[in-house]
Amino acid sequence: MSALWTSDEVRAALSPISITAPFEASGVTFDSRAVGKGDIFFALSGESTDGHGFVADALARGAAAAVVSRDVAGAKGTLVHVPDTMKALVDLGHAARVRSRARIASVTGSVGKTSTKDALRAMLSVQAPTSASVASYNNHVGVPISLARLPREARYGVFEIGMNHPGEIEPLARQVAAHVGVVTNVGPVHIGHMGSEEAIADEKSCLFAGMADGAVAVLNRDNRHFARLAEKARGFGVSRIVSFGRDEAADARLVSSNLQDSGSDLVALIQGRRIEYRLGAAGEHWALNSVGALAVVEALGADIVQGAAALAEVKASPGRGARRVLTFGPGTIELLDESYNGNPVSMRAMLAVLSRTVPQAGGRRMLALGDMRELGEASDALHADLAEAVAASGATQVFLCGPHMEALWQRLAPAQRGVHRPDSASLAGEFAAALRAGDVVAVKGSLGTKMKIVVDAIVAASGGEAGR
Repeated sequence: MSALWTSDEVRAALSPISITAPFEASGVTFDSRAVGKGDIFFALSGESTDGHGFVADALARGAAAAVVSRDVAGAKGTLVHVPDTMKALVDLGHAARVRSRARIASVTGSVGKTSTKDALRAMLSVQAPTSASVASYNNHVGVPISLARLPREARYGVFEIGMNHPGEIEPLARQVAAHVGVVTNVGPVHIGHMGSEEAIADEKSCLFAGMADGAVAVLNRDNRHFARLAEKARGFGVSRIVSFGRDEAADARLVSSNLQDSGSDLVALIQGRRIEYRLGAAGEHWALNSVGALAVVEALGADIVQGAAALAEVKASPGRGARRVLTFGPGTIELLDESYNGNPVSMRAMLAVLSRTVPQAGGRRMLALGDMRELGEASDALHADLAEAVAASGATQVFLCGPHMEALWQRLAPAQRGVHRPDSASLAGEFAAALRAGDVVAVKGSLGTKMKIVVDAIVAASGGEAGR
């Protein structure tokens, strides 16, 4: 495989002030802790950190070169001097996109972005070299980094695009210039910044700005904003609208689903073609998003049968629904880790999964929830509205933290109430101490509530992974 970037290509893309020595690079990063041998390290400046302080360390770790906007004392290695390192990163991403012959998909939505992106990567990578955003690299830094990592040999690319404020999606979408864009859904996520679901839908529709000729928009027909998104997509010049969902009018339709706690057996009609497949991740939301992903695969011109077969190996990732069986006392517990994010839509999806997960003999369904952030004036009401879904989940006890979860606490049946604490740190130990062998345990909250602290406390109280 050829180098990802040569110094001559970097020079052409960035027009740097200077490059101190020729080089070849195999990767691109802005995180000095993750530098691998042969990476280009971009010294970006943030609100609290300045990447220039880590240049020397990055070069010592084997970085092929560091992109800097000022002199760095003690740096031993190749330096690429530019006026603005952030602009330089965007420029390198642009150069990667221009040279690429890959078919490109972009993904956004209020929930399900990362899982859909991961499903697409799995379905496409079994067919041809595929590059995709890692983790949740979906913002003003993550998107150009992901583009800059796009190998010239790739035949497919999948890029996740996110937002939490108005005006964030369009410039990222124009960088990606996708052939196919999918909006998984629209819901009251970041509504505190956006003001209304309609405003969120309009922002999500900016995914279709700057798309390649012959662009296709894949939209959730079950979502109440479908028509609005379709109209906006056409306004951006999209030539074809493909719908997915359970709606009988959907072009990609989920016909039947046998949902289990270990995954799902699904039947879908993709443009009239019947596809039966196994999905390795659990939940109705995963099932619907897999159909949307199949619609994207079809629109890209890839093989949907081969793609569907790959979905059997797709699992939820840590913090996003990953399941772990841990030894606990004389038996085990099953942990559903959804600690990475929380919003009204994904909370209900997780609670539905919990309702279908059967505890072992003598076990219970135990639930730890943290605040859902960025919901604005409606925050308390949206937390309180979870009460019916919590009851339907079959949770025996519910442990809550954060000021807004107080509203849900007041709606819970007294028998369900575990404790309510101000934050995850004060909740973690009590929740872990309340568990017993046989329990099914679910943990979820917005990233800012740090529910991973609760997950870590559970793991610390256990005997580790069962069977190891």
